[in-house]
Amino acid sequence: MNILLVDDHIGVAQGTKAILERRGTMKVTLLSCSGQVMEHLQNQHQPYDLILLDLYMPELNGMELAKLILEYNPEARIIIYTGFEIATHFNMMVNIGICGFISKSLPEEQMVKAIECAIQGDTLIPTYLFKQLRRQEISISEQDIEDVPEPLRDITLNEREQDILMGVAEGLTNRELSAKMLISQRAVEYVLTGVYNKLGVKSRTEALIKAKRYSLLPVSMLQ
Repeated sequence: MNILLVDDHIGVAQGTKAILERRGTMKVTLLSCSGQVMEHLQNQHQPYDLILLDLYMPELNGMELAKLILEYNPEARIIIYTGFEIATHFNMMVNIGICGFISKSLPEEQMVKAIECAIQGDTLIPTYLFKQLRRQEISISEQDIEDVPEPLRDITLNEREQDILMGVAEGLTNRELSAKMLISQRAVEYVLTGVYNKLGVKSRTEALIKAKRYSLLPVSMLQ
């Protein structure tokens, strides 16, 4: 099984390569610069069975690189390989077409098993993340519908709007939201403007007050 590992932390990458190749069933190619990946893939005669991408890298992060790879080869199997919390990026990963993720802190046996599953077309999901996957659009509850002014009755927040507004509730700035969600600051501002327009407000504070009043976000996030 041929695997491409892209990680700018060369010491960690070499350790992972040693772990995977120890089994004798995998051959791992290392690249430390995300900007070299597309040229490397275009020069390959055979596609890799799996590509492991570090999440945070200079030049192109793992999400950005995954998009380029999948545009070039929609059949590519890609796993995000990171030491950071991935739960907040899960929906984005699914939308891009990434097969899953592996924590750099996983024990050797679990890491190998997760990679073998990915190559076979399956995905292993940690229990804590599995419990968070039942994500639905947050909308006004039916029991409160009679108390809601007519203009707000049809309002829903999609997942991105929900995530950004929850970040606002946590006190994050647009720049911090941009870094957390791996999107541009302009994209954050665009989404917030859309939320303001939906709610008929002009500020973060007004948006949070109205979101709480009409149950558009979990109450625990707005206390």
